[in-house]
Amino acid sequence: MEMQLRELLTRYGPVAIIWFDGLDHEEKYDGYRFLKMIHELSPKTLVNNRIGLPADYETPEQFVPDTIPVKAGAPKPAPGDVPRPEDFRPWETCMTINNTWAYNNRDRQFKSAQVLIRTLISVAGKGGNFLLNVGPAPDGTIQPEFQERLRAVGEWMQVNGDSIYGTTYGPWQKLAFGKSTAKEKTIYLHVFDWPASGELKIEGARERVKSATLLAGKQHLQFRQSGDQLTIEVPKAAPDPNATVIAVETK
Repeated sequence: MEMQLRELLTRYGPVAIIWFDGLDHEEKYDGYRFLKMIHELSPKTLVNNRIGLPADYETPEQFVPDTIPVKAGAPKPAPGDVPRPEDFRPWETCMTINNTWAYNNRDRQFKSAQVLIRTLISVAGKGGNFLLNVGPAPDGTIQPEFQERLRAVGEWMQVNGDSIYGTTYGPWQKLAFGKSTAKEKTIYLHVFDWPASGELKIEGARERVKSATLLAGKQHLQFRQSGDQLTIEVPKAAPDPNATVIAVETK
């Protein structure tokens, strides 16, 4: 394995990631030896945590963590709390579209496009990366059920990509209606459960708000802020049944 890694890291140009798989490598391999070798040959290459030591980032499989991951020794935030930036531990959820990593035409337990879109949002809302598996058929094609869902995610991203790309976890984690991401002075609200009252209420909004806009269509929304409570007036019906995004600009 060492010879193969040396070949991969020296003969094929820059390598972004070495993604070890399997969860029993701690006894099989000397993880420190391999991590040291990889970092010496290619200092910018990231290594996941599946070689018996934490390495560079976490890889929860088939679920999204309840809390934002932090580095070893850092205080673990309670659900809904945000860690200090210096305590944040990079991570990615790896997940399948059905229940199988490889191609399996008998596995018909497909996650819906809505579930996949909302999982992507939930991962981004905790600062993570979403690794979504696609198992090709024996002839190299992607089965229609996967294509349909991937296209639906892509269509949602064409409209709402700004709320995912280049973002990190949002400061408002205790949202009853959805999730939040953030980029510079913009907080993105991802609304899963549209309010029948026509008002979104955010508690603990210490940031001073300058504007609120629907990302799709750029419609400006009225809002009011009293202390740490922010109330945004929204249309009666949800513009997007999967997740409607509101861009909140802060001062």
